[in-house]
Amino acid sequence: MFDLDRWREIFQSINKNRLRSVMSGFTVAFAILLFTLLFGVANGLGNFFKGAFADDAQNSMFVRVWKTSKPYKGLQTGRRVQLRNDDYNFVADEYEDKIQYQSARIYKNFSIKYKSEANTYNIRAVNPDHQFLEKTIIDDGRYLNERDLKEKSKVLVIGRLIKKDLFGEKVALGKRVNVNGSSFLVIGVFSDEGGDNEERIAYMPVTTAQSMYGNNDYISQINLGYNPNLSTDAAIAFGKKMERELRKRMDIHPDDQSALSVRNMAEANKFISTVMLALTLIIGFIGSGTLIAGIIGISNIMIFVIKERTKEFGIRKALGAKPSSIVGMVVQESVLITTLAGYAGLTLGTYILSLIGNSLEEDYFIKDPSVGSGIVIGATVILIISGLIAGYLPAKKAANIKPIEALRAD
Repeated sequence: MFDLDRWREIFQSINKNRLRSVMSGFTVAFAILLFTLLFGVANGLGNFFKGAFADDAQNSMFVRVWKTSKPYKGLQTGRRVQLRNDDYNFVADEYEDKIQYQSARIYKNFSIKYKSEANTYNIRAVNPDHQFLEKTIIDDGRYLNERDLKEKSKVLVIGRLIKKDLFGEKVALGKRVNVNGSSFLVIGVFSDEGGDNEERIAYMPVTTAQSMYGNNDYISQINLGYNPNLSTDAAIAFGKKMERELRKRMDIHPDDQSALSVRNMAEANKFISTVMLALTLIIGFIGSGTLIAGIIGISNIMIFVIKERTKEFGIRKALGAKPSSIVGMVVQESVLITTLAGYAGLTLGTYILSLIGNSLEEDYFIKDPSVGSGIVIGATVILIISGLIAGYLPAKKAANIKPIEALRAD
């Protein structure tokens, strides 16, 4: 393998037959390039779908209500549906074994002021479990706890950009801010992978909001995380059952999606998984076809090369070369060209994907297209082995021809 004279002969052969070498290499490089781009695009689509739901837990469910669009049990269309604490407790008690996290949510829009700095922000009144449902990252201080709910504490957890707006580089933790005319204590600062809008939100205890703003038990939404031990189909069935029970409980028509709906991440996850599986199969089929085309191309070129060099092999045998030496030289040459071309195709494909970056995200939903090195290296190895076989079989046949017959070959 490390015979210097053999390597010298190989490079002389490549240099002498440049067009043949380039065509062999191009076949391999193009196959690997196309393979890399196809799988990179597929991964980019997968990254986009994953990023679209990065802000919420993958096992989330959201119970939302609005106005009825269908009459039911003598009740008119346009009736405003209102969730209450009793509905929240019903879900918690009825489906305790199927729920990992649960939180109510109330939406408010208030001015928050600190000294001379003030602005209007979205405020969500929630339960402690909301931290895990929203994947909130605490940068400083703490999140809401059960004691805050029990005591209806006037405390606030503010987003990173609210802290930046009101406090600049100063410490916000432990400071008091004015929220719609009332003093609240900042107990935490958080960041969120959902983007800037999610970091311009503040959280307060749901009981505090109910007590201060309406003195009622109204809630806007019920958020929960289903038990992660549930299968996707079981989680979907759970969501549908809960929706049916809440409709009965609140006298809502069974088909009235305007009045009450449950957004179940299990359904979204199943849809995405199905789409990605189909996409992977399609791209796998196309990629396999590309590899097969590359293999056929290498084989055809190597057969032609061997036929072209049959007379050369006859001369080598007449001078005392062993058949194994001739076969080894051809195989090494084939593997060298295939390896270098495969690496060139992989490098070019990776570079093109890096140039694309996130430029296709807005129009084509392709985010950070990339491909695992293991997949492409595996494909390259397949082509190398194919090139080895493609070179070995005809070379072995040619090497076994008697020198006199080889010298007579056209």
